Amino acid sequence: MTQVVQGQSIEPGRLFINNTFVEASSGRRFETISPSTGEVITDVAEGGAEDIDAAVSAARAALSGKWGSMSASRRGELLYRVAALIEERAERLSILETLDQGKPITESSKVDVPLAARIVRYFAGWADKLHGETLPVSGSYHTYTLREPVGVVGQIIPWNFPILIACWKLAPALAAGNTVVLKPAEQTPLTALELAKIFADAGFPPGVVNVVTGDGPGAGASLVRHRGVDKIAFTGSTPVGQEIMRVSADTLKRVSLELGGKSPHIIFGDADVTSAVFGVINGIFYNKGEVCAAGSRVFVQRSVHGAFMEQLVAATQKRAPGDPFNPKTRLGPQVSEAQRERILGYVASGKAQGAKLVCGGEAASVDGKGYYVQPTVFDEVDNGMTIAQEEIFGPVVSVIPFDDAEDVVRQANASIYGLAAGIWTRDIKLAHRTARAVQAGTVWVNCYNVFDPAGPFGGVKMSGFGRDLGRAALEDYTETKTVWVDLS
Repeated sequence: MTQVVQGQSIEPGRLFINNTFVEASSGRRFETISPSTGEVITDVAEGGAEDIDAAVSAARAALSGKWGSMSASRRGELLYRVAALIEERAERLSILETLDQGKPITESSKVDVPLAARIVRYFAGWADKLHGETLPVSGSYHTYTLREPVGVVGQIIPWNFPILIACWKLAPALAAGNTVVLKPAEQTPLTALELAKIFADAGFPPGVVNVVTGDGPGAGASLVRHRGVDKIAFTGSTPVGQEIMRVSADTLKRVSLELGGKSPHIIFGDADVTSAVFGVINGIFYNKGEVCAAGSRVFVQRSVHGAFMEQLVAATQKRAPGDPFNPKTRLGPQVSEAQRERILGYVASGKAQGAKLVCGGEAASVDGKGYYVQPTVFDEVDNGMTIAQEEIFGPVVSVIPFDDAEDVVRQANASIYGLAAGIWTRDIKLAHRTARAVQAGTVWVNCYNVFDPAGPFGGVKMSGFGRDLGRAALEDYTETKTVWVDLS
């Protein structure tokens, strides 16, 4: 049944296979819920193994069809069309993203959707710039390399940035000439299905982009196991990433993983405290803390601890939960009731282990509805506590005092994760030394959560491997072939 929400018509979702919207072979469907109200938005087809097989077959056929023979410049032109259509339909995409995910409409409309278009446009420009090299080998040979697409790519994206991470994955894969089967998170399928329409309207041939909605054990696991898939690109939790690696070993398919984080945010004594507090607020409360790179461990040098905490608590108390469709709201609901309860469980753990709860720590609602959590600050946290070691994925920050640079680097690196880090200092030498010493894929200095299509993003240690964005992303979607020609 079609509904009209926030002025947008929303139809029940179907799978997108071979440029056609179809029902799941099983006929099963699932509901997608608005986290701001707890009410059903619509229902969506629940794909399974048969649907994944159909999508992979369509993607494989496209490689040997029109798409496989298409020029690189033409691929770029199609991606440029996609970027333009995302911008043309930005209002609808933003509303669907906020409705399905719960993030404030200001974030959807001012950040996520515009950046998604920029990312697609960036990789459109790369399509005809991927090339091999001529090699100066010994002997009478003409030797060169070719950069070729990996083939059929399975992409599994999370629920925290549905449209943005979909474009992180789709754009470089398509620019390099691959075909894709995309499995969005079951909590947030709506913008992925809207993107499917955009790719079809932009003129992509059948089978190049396929979207199969469903859950992880069904559609996701089938995609990972499928022998017709050449590569899996996954963003999500570390435990699921580990399982993907284990299953992918059976077929030796390529894997790239962007996983969890417990990112250190370091405030040195000489930092501009007001600017640092703003950076910390942005680093932990943006997207209600449902950010893999969230600066959830805030290390504060003891000399400025008091001044920092005073400003942090004051700023946090102004960050009240609100209706995500209100342009003034800066803290929306968690994506689901289960996620809210998980966060509150960590809050209870922090209190039980002796951390000092300074503010927040409770469930909240707006007009009696929604899966909200108050923005939460813990002080006097020990780096070994559960709240300092495990990814909470919510608006909860742990403040940890430190003595000097050696002490903070040791504590910052005492984590299984290594996704991102932030450093605040006026000492340029200290900034560079600390940036080198901290184990992280991205380090921000006197800023946080800054992204650009040209800047590679990914982790080390148990935060995964491979990179999204930038030229580095293209390396994960191409194979190098060496050609030797005897000239003697």
